Amino acid sequence: MLIYSMSVSVDGFIADRTGGFGWTVPNDEQFRFHIEQIRGLGGYLCGRKLYEAMLPWETDPSMRDHEPQAAFADVWCTVPKVVFSRTLDSVHGNARLAEASVAEEVAAALDATDKDVSIGGAGLAAAAIELGLVDELRMFRNPIVVGGGTPFLPPVTEDVPLDLIETRTFGSRVIYERWACSQVGC
Repeated sequence: MLIYSMSVSVDGFIADRTGGFGWTVPNDEQFRFHIEQIRGLGGYLCGRKLYEAMLPWETDPSMRDHEPQAAFADVWCTVPKVVFSRTLDSVHGNARLAEASVAEEVAAALDATDKDVSIGGAGLAAAAIELGLVDELRMFRNPIVVGGGTPFLPPVTEDVPLDLIETRTFGSRVIYERWACSQVGC
């Protein structure tokens, strides 16, 4: 199953008008939840910006100074990653640059594991959504309205029916929403 999961504002943005997303920093309860979600993945496809934002978890020893950050870094480092970029010549850690189309890389990632695969980065996820490849949407809805920025979802030309399959409210008032695509792929 291909999952698209990101933190979002109430108005549906993963980054604000200036590209900031400091309002998405998880508390310890959410952090433990993220660790369990990452532990269940067999692969992660990411765009360049997301890859660069997450790279310190693999390369910066100070990210392991405290528990549960060290636990997250351990889990994140084990997940194989495919990075989509037009500008990077190389990647570090447990990652490789994409060599094929989004559809081909998604198929290869899913074929390589019996676990779920996640996709992240708004542009990359939008391409997968447009191709009908995403099976689930997972949102961590933060209690903030940012009024513009990078949208979680791309514009669509027809309705996309969804089934709500799980919700959870964290002590930080962040609401986790897990949606299954009613049709084959979102």
